Amino acid sequence: MIITDDDSEYIAFVQARLRDQFFMTDLGPLRYFLGIEVSSTSDGFYISQEKYIQDLLARAALGDERTIETPMELNVKLQPTDGDPLSDPTRYRHLVGSLVYLAVTRPDISYPVHILSQFVSAPTTVHYSHLLRVLRYLRGTITRRLFFPRSSSLQLQCYSDATWASDPSDRRSLAAYCVFLGGSLIAWKTKKQTAVSRSSVEAELRAMALLTAEVTWLRWLLADFGVSITTPTLVLSDSIGAISVARDPVKHELTKHIGVDAFYTRAQV
Repeated sequence: MIITDDDSEYIAFVQARLRDQFFMTDLGPLRYFLGIEVSSTSDGFYISQEKYIQDLLARAALGDERTIETPMELNVKLQPTDGDPLSDPTRYRHLVGSLVYLAVTRPDISYPVHILSQFVSAPTTVHYSHLLRVLRYLRGTITRRLFFPRSSSLQLQCYSDATWASDPSDRRSLAAYCVFLGGSLIAWKTKKQTAVSRSSVEAELRAMALLTAEVTWLRWLLADFGVSITTPTLVLSDSIGAISVARDPVKHELTKHIGVDAFYTRAQV
């Protein structure tokens, strides 16, 4: 259990009440919790899973000491029929499941883990080779950490992106976003879209709508924490077409096939 507050006396009060009801040991300041390491400095907090990665590499038992600079090759298109089926997919499933939890502090592997997790039901030798690439990448970047500065703006800033028709098996697009609170990365996701987009603008707009829903929830959450956000949240996208449609949904001929995402994004604006 983690107890946190800006009032040390109230923390002591809560601990005393818990001791009255349960057997409890105070382990002191937060250092390690469920595989997540936390280190505190005068500038802020660092969160990592270095020991978790070491244990994962030990379980993987890689036969070499190679490292790779990127977790996945550029523009790779994996399909269910690539390679020969693994005789025992248990190892593949175990490693991918571990990577899913590791992505809690490693947003840089969010995309390849999303791709590899699609094949856990019937992995092949090709899928397994790409999985080993991710592990070798982690070996070379094991010390990377997320930093949360003590002094930071409490304003949200967000980025959205999409890959159009990137899945060769069903031609659905991937949506991705990340959200910063000041200088702290607090939310990110890579997710396959539920419908096939007929244009890159549509794919980008669906990603923007996914991010808009996340931002709406985060603003409510911050309000519950007593953080007053009076300025608009900046949502950044590299798609001029999606930005244009989000600003002006009157372009009916361009947006009638998209559905409600354009109007949902515009309504939140």
